[in-house]
Amino acid sequence: MLVLFLILLLAVIAFFKTDVKDKFIKPKYEDVIKSDIDYDSDGIDDYTDILNGAKDFISKKPKYKSKYYDGGYPIDEYRVCTDIIWYALKNAGYDFKTLIDEDIKNNKDEYDEDVGDTNIDFRRVRNIKVYLDRNALKLANDSDFNPGDIVVYKKHIAIVSDRVNSKNENYILHQHMYQAYEYDGLFKNEILGHYRWRLNDGKK
Repeated sequence: MLVLFLILLLAVIAFFKTDVKDKFIKPKYEDVIKSDIDYDSDGIDDYTDILNGAKDFISKKPKYKSKYYDGGYPIDEYRVCTDIIWYALKNAGYDFKTLIDEDIKNNKDEYDEDVGDTNIDFRRVRNIKVYLDRNALKLANDSDFNPGDIVVYKKHIAIVSDRVNSKNENYILHQHMYQAYEYDGLFKNEILGHYRWRLNDGKK
């Protein structure tokens, strides 16, 4: 009986040391910032729209594969990490491809030398980072994360989720090499940029 009790005790301890318990942790909604902008006039603020768009993206469980498409947008089941960005922003009413294409056209010196292909520019991490540095609200890389924020890593990009772990750290929504999913990995890699979608103070 003592052995059985110890086994059960260890099982309980293991349970509370794993991410399983995080499923029961709710974000502190009183700390969530809502945008005062509803760009697509759907009754839902921009940050929530972006978050919902990212969740919808991962719910479709796209396969990972880097491909080139005429017209820019994927037309099959394959996606890469950057696709969650334009997809989520589209849910808030923004045409990210057009926005970044116009910014590159008017400010080409700010981007890498190889820009100029509108079929792929908006799907490259380095281009998205330059665009966000120039146009979005830049925040600290180690704090003040809010659902719908965008985080940029060395060769990766993700959107901040409203789910948190036991340390009250947000999960991220992203397209990984293996699958698109919600992941407790905000600080697994160095964050190079943390942004909130508020274009030039929210002006259309």
